[in-house]
Parts: sequence; C-alpha cells; structure tokens
Amino acid sequence: MDKFTDDSFARLKKLGYQTRIVSISRLQLLQKEIDNFRNDGSLDGEFFQQRLSRFSFQVPENLPKARSLIVVAVPRPQTVAIFAWKGQRRPLILPPTYTAYDRITEQVESLLAEILGEKGYSSTGTALPLKLLAVRSGLGQYGRNNVCYVSGMGSFLQLVAVYSDMPCEEDNWQEPAMMKSCEECDLCRRACPTSAISSDRFLLHAERCISYHNEKKGDIPFPEWMNPAWHNCVVGCMRCQKVCPLNKEFIQWVGEQEEFSEQETAQLLQGLPQDKLAAATIAKLKHLDLTDYLNCLPRNLGVFFQ
Repeated sequence: MDKFTDDSFARLKKLGYQTRIVSISRLQLLQKEIDNFRNDGSLDGEFFQQRLSRFSFQVPENLPKARSLIVVAVPRPQTVAIFAWKGQRRPLILPPTYTAYDRITEQVESLLAEILGEKGYSSTGTALPLKLLAVRSGLGQYGRNNVCYVSGMGSFLQLVAVYSDMPCEEDNWQEPAMMKSCEECDLCRRACPTSAISSDRFLLHAERCISYHNEKKGDIPFPEWMNPAWHNCVVGCMRCQKVCPLNKEFIQWVGEQEEFSEQETAQLLQGLPQDKLAAATIAKLKHLDLTDYLNCLPRNLGVFFQ
C-alpha cells in the first residue's frame, strides 16, 4: 500500500481495522474463479445456487468510473444467547459476524465514504465473495478449514468491501494458499464431525458443513446422517475455529449477550411467530440479530432442548 493510500486509511488502522486495495481489473478474475467452482463441479450444485449465485461482478451503475476495490477486516467477537430450560441455563454461541453484520457493514461503508470523500473520491457497496477477495488481496489467508484468517485477528473478523474511483496503480494480488501454520496441523479437520474438512482436497465439502444446514429455512429438517450432538451454536458452527491455535487468544472473546427465560425458550421451541412474542423477547432477538433466524429456532434449539 503506497503512502497516499496508507495515509487515507490511517483512521481505520486506529480502530484496529486492516485494509487492502486492488485494481478494478481484478473483478473479472474474481468472477472467473467463482464460475470455475460451478463449472468443474467442485461445489455442490444446491450449495452454489443458494450461497454463491447472489454475487455480482458488474461495475455499479452509480459508480461507472470505479478504479479499485477496497476490502477491510474488522475484529469481531462471538455473542451469546443463554436459554433457561428445565431449571438450567444453557449458553449457546453465535459466531463472529452473526450479530450486527449489516450494522457493521453500513458503518464501515459510511466511514470509507467519508475518508474517500475528503480526498475527492467516491465509493459504493459490493456484492462480492469477500473471503476470496480478502485472500487474493493479501489481507487474509485461508486456514485448512477454508475460513479466512487475518494477522492479529485470527478468524474473529468481518469483511467489508467497496468499489471506489480512487486509483490503484499496483496491488498485491496473489494466488490463494493455505497458511503455512496449517501444513503440519489438522486439528480443525479432526474436530469437524461431518467430514466437511477432508484430507482428499483443500476446498471445503461445504454441503456437509453444519452452518450450511442450520441456516436453512426452519421447515427443512437436518439430514438423517447428522448427529444432534454435533451441534454447538444457535446458528452456525464453531468447532473448527475453537480448536485452531491461531484463535487461542480470541476464543474467550464474547461481546453482546442476552438471556431468555424458560417461558421464552418454550415459545421459541414452539415456533411462535413474531407477532405472538412479548416485546421484551423480540427486543432480545433483535439485539442478537436472531429475528432473521426466527423460523429456524424451533429446529436448531430442538437439538439442545428435548
């Protein structure tokens, strides 16, 4: 990153964020890589349609002279939902990014717009594969679990990217590679109960990932092969990240939390619609951004509270 760019993003650095910039010419390379996953069959077709088809690789109409892509890594903690049930309190984790994802994205986009505006440039949001962009830009690296890691953050982070008309004469575009620290380590592979992380290839068998299944609509049951004991989060999964040595100093980092009474837990297990829940319950769900997963909670919580 040149001095001009480095000075422009000094405010982000003070917040503990890390930033990289790449040329807009890399946009089609990103698209080609995603298209290759579809064309070579390395990703399950249903998974691709649900998770990767939403990306857009077109220069936005509101910024037709975009010259660069700016990607930012923001440190993020886990959050906790505590559920009372049959006289006990059961804390369940929400992985980093599940809570306040949209709010953090908007904050970073607004901050970048302000910073760039002071230099006479503009920016707008993206719908890009952020993990791939971060790794290709040199901001992050892949773990064996295909999760993105950033130095000083482990995998406890959120990625945000924008298009900008700020120039980028040079970038650090690089081939995606697994971190060297993963070469002699397979703790995540052994911790993954579904064999989504395998020894036969580097790319995750995403269709077997617990997160993929517990984020589906609530009327879709878990596969018969999935043992209920494998679940460990309200939504998502932390098994591979919890055992990673690079996350050792972050694994106890917890941000927001809410506690649900036994009555509230029972109502969530019953699948009561939002308009039938008490205002206090809805406020808790909104605080943890769980309202979007409300229809999943009866199924997801059911594996913990029988």
